[in-house]
Amino acid sequence: MSAPSLTQSKADRSRRTPPRAPGPVPPGGRLARSVRRNLTAHAFLIGAVLCFGFFSWYPMVREFLLAFQRTEGGHTSWVGFDNLVTVYNDPAFWQAWRNTLLFTVLALVLGFAVPFVVAVVINEFRHGKGYLRLLVYLPVMLPPVASVLLFKYLYDPGYGLLNELFGFFGLPEQQWLQDPDTSMLSVVIAATWMNMGGAALIYLAALQGIPGELYEAAEVDGAGVFRKIWHVTIPQTRLVLSLMLLMQIIATMQVFVEPFLLTGGAGPEGSTTTVVHLIYQYAFNFNNYGAAAALGLLLLVLLAGFSAAYVKLSRAEDE
Repeated sequence: MSAPSLTQSKADRSRRTPPRAPGPVPPGGRLARSVRRNLTAHAFLIGAVLCFGFFSWYPMVREFLLAFQRTEGGHTSWVGFDNLVTVYNDPAFWQAWRNTLLFTVLALVLGFAVPFVVAVVINEFRHGKGYLRLLVYLPVMLPPVASVLLFKYLYDPGYGLLNELFGFFGLPEQQWLQDPDTSMLSVVIAATWMNMGGAALIYLAALQGIPGELYEAAEVDGAGVFRKIWHVTIPQTRLVLSLMLLMQIIATMQVFVEPFLLTGGAGPEGSTTTVVHLIYQYAFNFNNYGAAAALGLLLLVLLAGFSAAYVKLSRAEDE
């Protein structure tokens, strides 16, 4: 018999010798290896956390501290609840809250219902949905100043388009932004037109996810357009509708841009003064940053309480 080759002997030895078990990996080495493997992800995450902390968390903490401080002559002192008392005793305090709640109610009636109706109408078209989506979203892409100038032209009491239309139909002309009775409604209409594009697209995406079989079954049962919307469309989009309701309430309670640009913030007889505009006045007109922070803290607590109640009610409905 011939002698076994060197290759065969090595193979036999490898089969006879069991492989060595890998030694224990130190915890530090495992962590370092995981960090190296996800270095890019960690870098993006750390950057996002730093930006969020600097631009969101720090201002909130700073506002909370300022609400209980007063700065005079470059010296800061703790004053307890004096800033809250100052804000509470201001005659403009309750007027600002009333105007803000009025704007929120009117904005929900128009700004919550109109985008949903627009989305339902667009969803019924078989062709041209892309052009209609662009047309609806176009006001959102316009700068707010351009949109406000457009509505200032529409509302102008002398040569405005709305009064021209009223005169054409024999109706009395209106002082849209100069009359305390119509100024807030005028601001709400402008704000609804400027901001409804995003909500309409979200509703449209939710509508396109509804199975067509549900509408076919409703038609078989003899349901008309309104019954299909009430019994199929709204239940199927309930989650999106409730979420958009919460987001719109939070956004409308913080309204500032539209009243500030259309009526200068306060409006005739203070009819468009909102809570955020009052915060602006305290900070930049009166140089009272403590009172501004105190009012901002009250608004934060109110919105946080409303959001917590909404989350609790939503969980209760799901259970």
